[in-house]
Amino acid sequence: MLILEEMQSRGHEALTLLHHAPTGLRAALAIHSTVLGPAIAGVRLRDQDEELAVRGALALSESLTLKAALAGLNYGGGACVLMMPEAGVEDPHAREALFRALGRQVHPMASRVVLTEDIGVTPADIAFLAQETPSTLGMNTDTSSVTGYGVYRGIKAAARHALGSESMRGVRVAIVGVGAVGRSLAMHLHREGARLTISDERQDRAVALADELDNVNVAGVGEILDTPCDILSPCGYGHSIRSEDVPRLQCRLIAGGEHHPLTRKGEGAVKEAGIVYMPDYAINAAGLIAAATGSDATHAAERVYQTVNRIVAAAEQYGKAPHVVARRMAERRIDLIGSLGRA
Repeated sequence: MLILEEMQSRGHEALTLLHHAPTGLRAALAIHSTVLGPAIAGVRLRDQDEELAVRGALALSESLTLKAALAGLNYGGGACVLMMPEAGVEDPHAREALFRALGRQVHPMASRVVLTEDIGVTPADIAFLAQETPSTLGMNTDTSSVTGYGVYRGIKAAARHALGSESMRGVRVAIVGVGAVGRSLAMHLHREGARLTISDERQDRAVALADELDNVNVAGVGEILDTPCDILSPCGYGHSIRSEDVPRLQCRLIAGGEHHPLTRKGEGAVKEAGIVYMPDYAINAAGLIAAATGSDATHAAERVYQTVNRIVAAAEQYGKAPHVVARRMAERRIDLIGSLGRA
């Protein structure tokens, strides 16, 4: 992987590797853009190697830039991907030390980076960070449940364009990944009467959710993409849909809470297949909105609903794919506000 070439192609400003041996801290911190303001960096904690952490940080930070821009927030995009320490983080003191070490190392960058929670990280972890740096968001926000509700509202707006109605009653939805966000989404869809098929890398988690809800089917992770459905909702860790998997898809709309479920090549493939794709940064922004503005779940999700409505209206008016329109909208706001210069 040619890191500088990758950064240049995506327009990144900085990539920093963080290390603190006593706590096991190993992390990649990427800053994609600070044009609109300091970069909001979602902090992820996963068991992965260095290359995956760097790739993930670069991809996530670009998504955060577009997400913040579309949501009308005065923040740029960043990402901080922590590699799981060899000793793990089951010991509460070890977990505290890990996140305080991260906060202390990020503190000198406080004017450029704001840390908030993402996969594997809790509001309590953000509170540890806040003991070492003032640049944090979300310690008092249940961002996963808010994000899940926002995805649900965004799916309804997208479905009106792709399926002709925003009602979810009887609509077949396949959810890939039922962690915190996917579970929240499933609960809202089930309540409205959607017909759900779910899968997860942890089969026991999918089975437990299906047992809790009525008439929910469970598919293996290798089978879910072959499921006939109206909506495919990726809510996993990223790149759930590979370009070569697109011919397998039997859906009309892709819309979910997962960051970058498709590569740029994959976006082109689903467009050619006649599948509507509502990108992650348009539809999974409610948690970020709530953390950044202090708004409640209803207000944050309504902002997502309105954003998706604007995207599909423009897509219909100009005859463009929604994911193309969404990126152009985000980039246009960045260009316009950026042209004002620094205050």
